[in-house]
Formats: sequence, C-alpha cells, structure tokens
Amino acid sequence: MTSTKRTELKQKIEAAEKRNAERSFGDYARDAADGATSLVKEHPVATVVGGLALGAIVASLLPGPGRKVRKKASARGAVIAGALADLALTYGTRFLDNAGSAARAGQDRVSDLGETLGDTARNAGKTASKTIGDLRSRFH
Repeated sequence: MTSTKRTELKQKIEAAEKRNAERSFGDYARDAADGATSLVKEHPVATVVGGLALGAIVASLLPGPGRKVRKKASARGAVIAGALADLALTYGTRFLDNAGSAARAGQDRVSDLGETLGDTARNAGKTASKTIGDLRSRFH
C-alpha cells in the first residue's frame, strides 16, 4: 500500500470516528424507532404475518387441549387467525409507539430506554398470553 493511499485511508477513518463521536445514543435510538415505524408502514402485510407467526409460537408453548378439541378449533381457525392478527397489529403498533416515545424521552438516559422497551415487551407478552388463554377458553 502506498503512503498516499495509507494517508487517505487514515483520514477517512478519522473522519468516520469523528462523525460517530458526535452522534449520541439518543440519535441511534431515534433512528431505530423511525426505521421500525417505516418498516411497519411500508410492509403492513409482512407485519401481520410476523405477528401471526409470533402468535403461533406463543400458542405452541401453551399446553394443548387435546386432539378432539383441536379438530373443532380448526373449523374456527379463521376467527382465531383474525383475532391474532388484530392482536399482533395492536401490540406491534403500541410497541413501536412506546419505543418512539422512549427514544425521544431517553436521549439523555439510554438505560431508561432499554428498561422501557423491556417493560413494554413484557407487558405485551403477558397481555398476549392472557388474550390467547381467553380465546382458548371460549372454544373449549
């Protein structure tokens, strides 16, 4: 490597390090929240499908009601799928809203951002589990 190329590369690295040092963690959090929000807006169907997949995973972790009940439940699958899609969309939107709010409020306190996101995810999981349990009890 020639000395000119080496100097050029070193200058590029120093400029990148300077740009990174000037950005705060709040900027990174805000960019992440904006990216997630735009992803949901650009790909709503993929978001619903992802929510359905998450719902299926949660449902598979819950104890099954038995073979006969599963056969009956398969007839009601469209109702459950619709409810899970609504649930996933609602909680996904709420999660993103809370993440965006936390990112704006947490520019000076990055540790609070992680705590808020963890609480939101934990609450969403508890509510999703309760809702799935309620749906299951309706079909028994």
